[in-house]
Amino acid sequence: MRLALAQQSADNDRARNLQRAIEAMRRAAAEGADLIVFAELATERFFPRRAGDAAAAGLAEPIPGPIADRVAAAARELSLVTIFNMYEVDATGRRFDSSPVFDADGRLLGVTRMVHIADFPGFHEQGYYTPGDRGAPVYQTRAGRVGVAICYDRHYPEYMRALGAGGADLVAIPQAGALDEWPEGLYEAEVRTAAFQNGYFVALCNRVGDEEELTFAGESFVVDPEGQVIARGRRLAEDLVLADVDLAACARSTARRLFLRDHRPELYRGWLPR
Repeated sequence: MRLALAQQSADNDRARNLQRAIEAMRRAAAEGADLIVFAELATERFFPRRAGDAAAAGLAEPIPGPIADRVAAAARELSLVTIFNMYEVDATGRRFDSSPVFDADGRLLGVTRMVHIADFPGFHEQGYYTPGDRGAPVYQTRAGRVGVAICYDRHYPEYMRALGAGGADLVAIPQAGALDEWPEGLYEAEVRTAAFQNGYFVALCNRVGDEEELTFAGESFVVDPEGQVIARGRRLAEDLVLADVDLAACARSTARRLFLRDHRPELYRGWLPR
């Protein structure tokens, strides 16, 4: 399978951002990609960089809805499994950081909603997002079994293990990662560790560009089931990152041959504080 990561910036023109996302899908399909992953909030400026932006509420859309329908149509036209990310509002008015997952025929397979919500300088997300209520689903796509960990969720080993336990061979991470947000190399190390401990590929797609308080770094990357980086995007520049992966390697991984064979889940619940 060939993966594509659409490492893009976004400005205040939502229609233009969406059109650029569709164009990235076309480029990916022309390069032979079977699946594409987008960064967090692919069609918006990163509004959580500031607290209390009342206008942001109006950016949220239902899924299905105008943005999701355009992406679904392109996925169908291009036969491209698509992991998108957008600001969702449901029928009750709750808002979520959400990744709709479209199969290669354009069908909406489901929507993953970010579970863990950050609140620290530059990432005032608790003022905008409701914690996700759909667990850690894994989707059977034409390209393989795929799970999604949206940005902050990647920091939680329990969430990353849940995707592995659900049968994911690939975990897509839509990300908004800024320069100097964490000590150098640390967030990459935790993603590599999750891939190694669970025996799956991880494809992290990061935003890029200057957005006043934050500069998003780019440097999207793909990790194999042994924790090795096999593809990397440009730093501080837009890119379409391509990687060829063999999902059959997951069954041969160290985690699935050894770690998961020998783990003792019946013990761990009693060890954890309540």
